[in-house]
Amino acid sequence: MDSILSFLASIPWWGYLLFGLVIIAIRDVLQRKHTISHNFPIVGHIRYMLESIGPEMRQYFVANNREELPFNRIERGWIYASAKKENNYEGFGTDRDIYSHHHIFINNAMMSYKVEPDHPNAKDKTFLPCAKVIGSYHHRRRPYRPASIINVSAMSFGSLSARAVASLNQGVQIAGAYHNTGEGGLSPYHSHGGDVVFHFGTGYFGVRTPEGNFSMEKMKALVDQHPFIRAIEVKLSQGAKPGKGGVLPGAKISKEIAEIRGVEEGKDVLSPPIHKAFSNVSEMVDFIEAIAQETGLPVGIKAAIGKLDQWEELADIMVKTGKGPDFITIDGGEGGTGAAPPSFADHVSLPWVYGFSDFYKLFQDKGLSEHLVFIGSGKLGFPAKAAMAFAMGVDCINVAREAMMSIGCIQAQICHTNRCPSGVATQSKWLQRGIDVPLKADRLAQYFKTFRKELIEITHASGYEHPCQYTMADVEINVDDHNLSKKLDKAYFYEKTPVPFEGMQALYDCIHLGGQNKRAMEHEPA
Repeated sequence: MDSILSFLASIPWWGYLLFGLVIIAIRDVLQRKHTISHNFPIVGHIRYMLESIGPEMRQYFVANNREELPFNRIERGWIYASAKKENNYEGFGTDRDIYSHHHIFINNAMMSYKVEPDHPNAKDKTFLPCAKVIGSYHHRRRPYRPASIINVSAMSFGSLSARAVASLNQGVQIAGAYHNTGEGGLSPYHSHGGDVVFHFGTGYFGVRTPEGNFSMEKMKALVDQHPFIRAIEVKLSQGAKPGKGGVLPGAKISKEIAEIRGVEEGKDVLSPPIHKAFSNVSEMVDFIEAIAQETGLPVGIKAAIGKLDQWEELADIMVKTGKGPDFITIDGGEGGTGAAPPSFADHVSLPWVYGFSDFYKLFQDKGLSEHLVFIGSGKLGFPAKAAMAFAMGVDCINVAREAMMSIGCIQAQICHTNRCPSGVATQSKWLQRGIDVPLKADRLAQYFKTFRKELIEITHASGYEHPCQYTMADVEINVDDHNLSKKLDKAYFYEKTPVPFEGMQALYDCIHLGGQNKRAMEHEPA
């Protein structure tokens, strides 16, 4: 035995390395799963290693500042700097190709809007509430005016970590915005003081029966027990995978997630592609009205846009009956925080500008655009894009990935693997520990405040007081080589319906009068 040990001790380190390489080479030659490793033993592994870190190599060393998707380095840098209250300016002029297709131009006025010393924006440079009241047209018992035009879009606990959800909720409380729960149900991490829009999809998580059907009793109890729920949103589809359900693997369903979602721990849960609670547009309207009647809250729907025939049917029913959703969230095909097959993410549903313009024109022709609240979602979390969206007819903007980046997301694009390195999109307790909730909440709030401040400044430069005053003629986009740019009304062939607006002081009084915050305007007409 001693002689064997002495022999092993006499072998140099490179001998062990060589022996290990020989074993790997033999294994490579004998295996049949990987052709490259079989044909090129040992060396083939280098190819797989480089392939695995390819996205990171391109992100940090190869791609230029404007080249990456879904968000390029300049866009991410602006969000990070805004969230940290750092310098987010650029020097020496833009490096963007301003002649590129779909580049946005905002037409500035010769003289900007003058902010008087007693103006609300002189007191608070980030004050920018929604100009409309959600639920006032249908006379809901608890209508709601969002105190911020930028809010957190639907991202559920389960897809996001507990600390990420808590950071977002605390952040919107600081920023005076609202937090959409996503379809994973209302968790304790949504209960840190921020206004909440309760969102559910075909799985009815949080408001489902043991059989997987919708439970009105659970919905009513949820709203009664949580007064910070200010509106309800029914998901028909989302930008990343419209018309496709999903499976939540049992391995990801912890005891906590099972209790929140109302499902069995450790068992796969199916989200079907269609709803069980209704099967046609008329039944959907009845479903919306029933929830609104039972809860007193405004009820809306969220969808990506493709075919318009059923949307026209919805508009006709709304005109005929005076019933229907109080708000509609339009998601773009370029959106999506969840995992989706490339065939869906790349090709199903229209990009936001195409989908929203088609949708808005339809509802405008039916005389509904003044009464509904329109919410845009799909890479709109930048001031210039927001100005364009307001010119096209939105009243609020929801942001998802931009909000994730403000609390630390680095666009690793492995959200679906449960290995998110920043701890934002993972259930790993170790990876989540890197999230300092109070710090990240402050950063989300600062991103929102910076966004609103810059959007207000752009609005004032255009000669307006509030973004709701933008018209289609105020924004131009590059469309082709012969006519380099067109105003939005010429590009999308409609004029936005004017939004009733009495001035920022009136909005300020509604939000702050008597210290009641948003409660003060609950019975105010739109």
